[in-house]
Amino acid sequence: MGTTAARRRTRRTLAAAVATAALLAGGATACDSGGAGTGGGRGAQAGPHWNTAPKSIAAVGDSITRGFDACSVLADCPEVSWATGADPEVGSLATRLLGQADAPANSWNYAVTGSRMADLAAQLASAAEHKPDLVTVMVGSNDACRPTTSSMTSVAAFKDGFEKALAGLRAASPSTQVYVSSVPDLQRLWEQGKDAPMVRQVWKLGICQSMLAEPLSSTQEAKTRRERVRARVVEYNEVLRSVCAKDPLCRYDGGAVFQYPFGTEQLSRWDWFHPGKAGQARLAELAHRQVTAPELPR
Repeated sequence: MGTTAARRRTRRTLAAAVATAALLAGGATACDSGGAGTGGGRGAQAGPHWNTAPKSIAAVGDSITRGFDACSVLADCPEVSWATGADPEVGSLATRLLGQADAPANSWNYAVTGSRMADLAAQLASAAEHKPDLVTVMVGSNDACRPTTSSMTSVAAFKDGFEKALAGLRAASPSTQVYVSSVPDLQRLWEQGKDAPMVRQVWKLGICQSMLAEPLSSTQEAKTRRERVRARVVEYNEVLRSVCAKDPLCRYDGGAVFQYPFGTEQLSRWDWFHPGKAGQARLAELAHRQVTAPELPR
């Protein structure tokens, strides 16, 4: 009787030990898998993570980022650039993130007036030499602003150029974040300036003829031409969105610039097409909101 009772106690002790071990093992596994799916775990959070407070910025793109026509007619004015300018009235993205004192030494502007998507790779290569925390991209307007609609950059070529440019940046500077601005609504800009005689004279100098040629024409041919340009801009923006979405360190602005209702007060007083100083300030504000957002813009 005593021996049997002892054996029963031994079996119960072993069973309890096995159950405890199994519970601990299961608990550890649950903790690990649960941690990977929550903000407190590391499993799912491993890899690139967007930094809302970058300490250095490079800018690439076209005339908008160079501040073209913002200070004087047919001239660049990078000091009012939305991305890297030092003008306190603009409050560029660089000064908002880095501070007025630190921005000049930690920001670089490689945008070139007239640039198209085909030029982006070389600009990003120059920017990558600094290994910046953030690079801003605003390109595409000149791909749509061509002498004729037939000479606009094809969507396929636009996509190929963007993919190759980002791949080159990743190879040269893997941890650099990328903020991608949507292409502005060129048709909206045409609507703002078309009724001003002086503006129409400036447009004749060759600014965005695919959209701005014969600005007062209401023929079906002119309407179709403008609609084709706008449709191509919409397609470019979809390329920017979809390609950027594949890179965890790339943020597209969600169409913020395309959708912004630029009025004459935000446009250049010389061409009513490029952003003036007030327009550059709005672009800086939009960019800062997107870059510092804790979650990816939708």
